[in-house]
Amino acid sequence: MENLKEKVAYITGGSKGIGFGVAQKLLEAGMKVAISGRTLQTVQKAAAQLGDDSRVLAISSDVSKLRDEEEAVKKIIGKWGQIDVVIANAGVGNFAPVDEMTETEWHQMINTNLNGVFHTLKASVEALKKSKGYYMTLASLAGTNFFANGAGYNATKFGVVGFTQAAMLDLRKFDIKVTTIMPGSVATHFAGNQPDDKDAWKIQPEDIGQMVVDLLEIHPRTLPSKVEVRPSRPDKK
Repeated sequence: MENLKEKVAYITGGSKGIGFGVAQKLLEAGMKVAISGRTLQTVQKAAAQLGDDSRVLAISSDVSKLRDEEEAVKKIIGKWGQIDVVIANAGVGNFAPVDEMTETEWHQMINTNLNGVFHTLKASVEALKKSKGYYMTLASLAGTNFFANGAGYNATKFGVVGFTQAAMLDLRKFDIKVTTIMPGSVATHFAGNQPDDKDAWKIQPEDIGQMVVDLLEIHPRTLPSKVEVRPSRPDKK
């Protein structure tokens, strides 16, 4: 997919943070972009910041519900006739010792972080077969490195990594490329953070966006199926 002009991308959790940064870079590369989130007003506000409605589509979808993702895909195809790239980015994090974590916190992460990536792919895979497209998940270094208070989050991100790598093997016979991106610390609103100058040492959302563009533009014969990325100098906090 070396020429991105007029290609169509769908980004879940695209109203802020990594999803928003990816949307910006894909639009700069000449693509059309649909972004989704659970609250339509919030997504519409983000879409207005990104560009006009000829190139940006705001969609309300809860990735924990397959029906929502199926409706999102229908809206995108109805508007632009195709989907070439899907970025499963939506995610939540609840951090507590395993003996203190509530059932609600656990299932919220499983339903969004893990079930969500399956629902997004399930809803879009036939469109990706037609376009010989690209499916990416946003996992985390928490998908390979476990830590205290992270039992639920680790479980989902280890799952996302495993799911994506297996999906890569299943789908490459259709000429669909599949990658999981595993960032370390990113300057986002995740887990209640308010990005400001203190986060300058972290990966920035637009850095992940540029990485997505680079992955899309690499020669089709080459597939970086799992990409770990971390701050260059965490000691500069």
